[in-house]
Amino acid sequence: MPYNNSHMVTEILLLGFQNLHSFKIYVFLLLLIIFCVTVCENLLLILVVSYSRSLHSPMYFFLTQLSFSDILLTTTIVPNMFCVVLHEGSLISFNGCLTQYYFFGVSEALECLLLTVMSYDRYQAICNPLYYTSVMDRTFCIKAILLCWVMMFIATGTFLVTIRHLDFCGPNIIDHFFCDFAPIIELSCSDIFFVKLEDIILAVPFALCPFIVIIFSYVSIILTILKIPSVTGRQKTFSTCSSHLAVVSLYYGSLMSIYLFPNMNNGKKMLSLLYTVVTPLLNPIIYSLSNRDIRQAFTKLKSKMYFAL
Repeated sequence: MPYNNSHMVTEILLLGFQNLHSFKIYVFLLLLIIFCVTVCENLLLILVVSYSRSLHSPMYFFLTQLSFSDILLTTTIVPNMFCVVLHEGSLISFNGCLTQYYFFGVSEALECLLLTVMSYDRYQAICNPLYYTSVMDRTFCIKAILLCWVMMFIATGTFLVTIRHLDFCGPNIIDHFFCDFAPIIELSCSDIFFVKLEDIILAVPFALCPFIVIIFSYVSIILTILKIPSVTGRQKTFSTCSSHLAVVSLYYGSLMSIYLFPNMNNGKKMLSLLYTVVTPLLNPIIYSLSNRDIRQAFTKLKSKMYFAL
């Protein structure tokens, strides 16, 4: 029920997928399978990289951080979706809604930065191979990851404090399956100009600039690959970054579609599903299927566990 303007919002009603109520059992089972597979495969990827010494390199270290980010994202969004689907909508406390948005924002912005660091790693490996080990040393990698995590928690937390100072008088209904920025501030009865301005300002260093760095890195990579005389050499070199390029395209493609076409309500939900549910599921699959080293390390780990039993 919507709240009157004289009352402050204490609960949020997430409407979810109103056109799928007749299929809610099947949707729930599908989401449950996706959730379990996503968590298990990302944990398995972290285990494989940690176990195999041959994978103790910057590229795979960053890949484990991406898996941590994907686990954070899927555990933030999907469990509450179970209630939304089964009960044809779900009530969530206002503070719980803001908490969900906080961890969602951290994981999304963190993924942008991680994909940027990974593209920089591929740039150094292909365009400056002689200096790769000196530039991408262990100290740099640890500092880069710590900086990414700390920046995301602080920046998102600061932004959340700004949102928390708004007045939310109602209504209390969000036509979405999770608490995103735009649906939340639409419930506010305060002036939201400065909040939107802060959102745009934060998007520059944490979304736009990383995207520009990724584009620059891959333009340089492609130009370097084209200079390789043999076709086999070009194919082998490009294969080392093809999986990362596929993940970047999937993630940024869906994310940009959301914000370029903000008025597509049903389409927006489907696109949101793509980068909140499907992307964490596909990331480890894309990397493992296209990477021979990961497949070999997984086989060795499986054999060792088999003989141990």
